Amino acid sequence: MDVTINGCRLNVEVLGPEDGPVLIAHHGGGGIGSLAEPKATFGTLADRFRVVVFDARGCGLSEGIPPYSHEQWAADVDGLRQWAGAERVVVAGGSYGGFIALEYAVRYPEHVSAIVLRDTSADGSNLELAFENARTQDRVEINWDNFNRYWSGEIRDDADLKARWAELIPLYDYEYDPVKANARVEEGYYRHEAHNWCFKYNDPVYDVKPELPNVTCPTLVTVGRLDWVTPVSSAETIASLIPNSKLVIFEKSGHSPQIEEFDLFQKVMRDFLDEVLPELKTAH
Repeated sequence: MDVTINGCRLNVEVLGPEDGPVLIAHHGGGGIGSLAEPKATFGTLADRFRVVVFDARGCGLSEGIPPYSHEQWAADVDGLRQWAGAERVVVAGGSYGGFIALEYAVRYPEHVSAIVLRDTSADGSNLELAFENARTQDRVEINWDNFNRYWSGEIRDDADLKARWAELIPLYDYEYDPVKANARVEEGYYRHEAHNWCFKYNDPVYDVKPELPNVTCPTLVTVGRLDWVTPVSSAETIASLIPNSKLVIFEKSGHSPQIEEFDLFQKVMRDFLDEVLPELKTAH
């Protein structure tokens, strides 16, 4: 459905009971992301939650009205919270969506009951690690001009973004399957303006580390052991700074344990939510 939030038309899907506690999940990928990813991960919780997934402004099928800043994207999450009629929500996000989940938690702490994070970082330092991991891997030959343009926000158009993503995607999985990876490339949405904003303007100044010790709600931090772009050390930093946090490392995953170890990821997530929101235990 189309929902206008802060003057921008967003593509939104809602799953689960109208009277359930609300979980809002932000997709990863910046300009290559869409609601399909969080829907597959968190839609399973619709047996107990009212799950809200959406294409962020400038992404997927949503309207492209800048700015595509963390402040604006977090404000859009809060607009969706108000639209859903919830005082407090579980906020979730993976990869770049984890950036926004953390930004939301530090900007709107009174509205967060719990946080679920997957393969993300509390600042932009993960890119330095990603560049080093890209240099030392032997899975694919890197075109460094294209690589640098992707991560510095110098993508020319949507077709360029799709082509650059196709070059990078072999790095992401624990076990690379070119057929599945190519299918993911073809299924995606590509919005180069939002992508460029992420890495030209947002990432260089992104750093929520100083605020994380003030995050008091329960937080689940998950990461794949072989994640090359937001590696284990990034997750460990988040978990070390948020007092009421739990870190889970998925040993047979790259950047996407929610796919690569689906059943285990679902169990970890449900067990966490049962523990921190005990009223849900009867809603299986």
